[in-house]
Amino acid sequence: MPVEIRKTLLHVEETLIEGNKKAKTPLILIAAVAVIKNPWVDLLKGAVFIADLKPGILDVAPELGEILTAMIIKEAGSGDKVEAYGKSAIVGLKGEIEHASGIIHTLRFGNFYREAVGAKSYLSFCNTRGGANAPIMIPLMDKNDVGRRSHYLTIQLSIPDAPADDELVIALGASIGGRPHHRIGDRYQDLKDLGHDVDNPASV
Repeated sequence: MPVEIRKTLLHVEETLIEGNKKAKTPLILIAAVAVIKNPWVDLLKGAVFIADLKPGILDVAPELGEILTAMIIKEAGSGDKVEAYGKSAIVGLKGEIEHASGIIHTLRFGNFYREAVGAKSYLSFCNTRGGANAPIMIPLMDKNDVGRRSHYLTIQLSIPDAPADDELVIALGASIGGRPHHRIGDRYQDLKDLGHDVDNPASV
């Protein structure tokens, strides 16, 4: 059955001053969030383990990925303006972490966003379980350069009435810009200093 959306939320945050210093370029963080019915939880039937999650994933993930991506792109102005991106899911208390993972860890969900912003790197992610008002944490990283530390960011928000026990909160996040006054370099310089290969950072 198609995704059952109870509500959507668009969160926009603009940082003008950081560390008591005006930002040369304000950081804009955007989150598009949907509260949906968990397709694998029926409160009337009680807890039921469902072995095959694929039918529910196919029903829900593509439509939801398209909806949330459109919200991000509309707010950002274009996919080109998005510099860092990520995704997150919270499953309500009657669901499994696997339910949260099932929706966001499929190309049928993430590829809408990846293609819309022209990204090369994987979508950083968070999947947790919680009740109403649980913190939604969306980790971000540069859409093309995983070592660009200026764009290691996290969007945090919450929804007072979600998720309910039989719901999921699904979110996409974006940044326009990086951390104001970023000055810790990138991971490539660390690798060089340590004498490690960029393609084999753990030297294994």
